[in-house]
Amino acid sequence: MKLLNRLLVAAAGALALAAPGLAAEKAKEPEAHTWSWEGPFGQYDQAELQRGFQVYQQVCASCHALEYMSFRNLGEEGGPFFDPEYPNPNDNPVVRAIAADYMIVDGPDEFGEMFEREGRPADRFPSPFPNENAAAAANGGAVPPNLSLIVKARTGGAEYIRSLMLGYDYPVPEDVTVRPGQYYNPYFPGGVLAMPPQLMEGLVEYADGTEATPEQMAHDVTAFLAWAAEPHMEARKSLGFMVMIYLLIVCVLVWLAYRQVWSRVHH
Repeated sequence: MKLLNRLLVAAAGALALAAPGLAAEKAKEPEAHTWSWEGPFGQYDQAELQRGFQVYQQVCASCHALEYMSFRNLGEEGGPFFDPEYPNPNDNPVVRAIAADYMIVDGPDEFGEMFEREGRPADRFPSPFPNENAAAAANGGAVPPNLSLIVKARTGGAEYIRSLMLGYDYPVPEDVTVRPGQYYNPYFPGGVLAMPPQLMEGLVEYADGTEATPEQMAHDVTAFLAWAAEPHMEARKSLGFMVMIYLLIVCVLVWLAYRQVWSRVHH
């Protein structure tokens, strides 16, 4: 019994010591936001996906990889640059032009050497760094996360990503220590991260003339990353809707068959 009491006291003491740390780790709840793809019939807005890709390309791509995405995905149905005239995204001129802007390390050639070439639609987005050590060295010791599945990988999903992008204006609490090269953001667990504020007024010039406010850029790039995490969402919803109709018809037919079979049976 004495041993049990000592263990309980020790556990209580450990929890008491850990409580402040746990409180510090608790992040601010992401702000609620409305998205075009929400609900059973929601769909991606192609215009905001195109703007979001522009923000990713001009602001995020220098640090964050999109390694699980291929250029051709941009031109697939539901993607930001889908064109019905080019059902094969490899033939889409916009996709081909985007891919050609990247240099891809390929090889080895006939001499056993690696070489660089222009990107092709079938290629994946290259990482901005050759390895994690180089990524950490260029970012104060922190490796920027791959953004391919970031919306699915983070609690809070799209709302968290949008809130994080816009969450740098809060005053630093007295009990939070922000070291050189770090930044305070209440939406990030622990409140301190190595990524500086990224979105500033007029940072990009949208091709469609939309005003590039921080709120607009945060919305658009989050929409693009949500699509990147689930590019076949629209097809999945469409299939699910057809399956529900099929099951409803089957249920009606089964019910009618039941009535027919048991109509002459006296209970």
